[in-house]
Amino acid sequence: MEVLGWRRINRAVLARQSLLERSRVPLHRVVERIAGVQAQYIPSAYVGLWSRVDGFSRDMLTSSLRRGSVVQGTLMRGTIHLVSRADYWPIAAAIRHRMRDWWLQVQGSGLSSLEMEALADRLREALADGPRKPKDLIAELGIDSTAWSGVGNWVELVRVPPSGTWESRRADLYGLATSWVGPDDADPTGGVDLLIRRYLAGFGPASREDIRAFTSLTLATIDGALERLPVRRFADEEGGALFDLQGALLPDEDAPAPVRFLGTWDATLLVHARRSLILPEEHRARIFHTKAPHSFNTYLVDGQVAGTWRVQGGEVTLDPFRPIPRRFARQLEDETAGLMSLLR
Repeated sequence: MEVLGWRRINRAVLARQSLLERSRVPLHRVVERIAGVQAQYIPSAYVGLWSRVDGFSRDMLTSSLRRGSVVQGTLMRGTIHLVSRADYWPIAAAIRHRMRDWWLQVQGSGLSSLEMEALADRLREALADGPRKPKDLIAELGIDSTAWSGVGNWVELVRVPPSGTWESRRADLYGLATSWVGPDDADPTGGVDLLIRRYLAGFGPASREDIRAFTSLTLATIDGALERLPVRRFADEEGGALFDLQGALLPDEDAPAPVRFLGTWDATLLVHARRSLILPEEHRARIFHTKAPHSFNTYLVDGQVAGTWRVQGGEVTLDPFRPIPRRFARQLEDETAGLMSLLR
């Protein structure tokens, strides 16, 4: 098998994430191609899409959320993601039982699956007339924060605009996915195949463990999907097996990587994409640590995190980790100016 070094994988992930060249397809298609957008802090999703989409404006995402072509809900790894309407139910079906088992084992505090199913039925009744705020639902149902944190594994909820948008950042209005997205008619096996196909298209080539870290699926489930999907195989520099989709982008390791800005929790920096070294290991503890669980805004130079950024005094301020090569200076100035225009 062909051996792929970290720079080849780095450029592959950047290309598939539309971070080598901004994408010109409709926004919901971009979201599909990059395997969704992690969105615990919604302004970061706007920043991440601005770096990936040619001509992006804040209204593009807000309008997509309002129309429902992009949906915001708790999905992979129990975290908030933006996905396309078409992808929502297949992904939800793929992870549903795994997330229920995980929640009962780790956070359930003795609650049973039957108790959660009964609570889910009550929640459906409470939301029958439309979206509501979680504090009102918690009070009406008479439950604690533990039960509330898990019930979404038994009845899928979405964050309904205008909440969870740039203009109204708190995701505090919840509705039934069956009302906002449409009927739950997805096949779980087909959903697993789609989720893994989306992951490899957005983050491959990747190992089975990388896929598991992103999806939370079991290795047995992943292996079954890899047998069904049209995959090709590579090896990493340690001889480990990597999987990829036939025909997926695989640029040369010397492909130019322009300056790009990322928000907090950008998925390219998380553990499942670690082998790409977009976040160099010597800087990982500066971006993710217990005193700042939200992580930090970062910017990329030559395909790797080169520092953090923040808005201070109405301007974007950079905190570089290392000197920036002169050939990137103008790019960095232009991207900084563009980011400031987005944020104003």
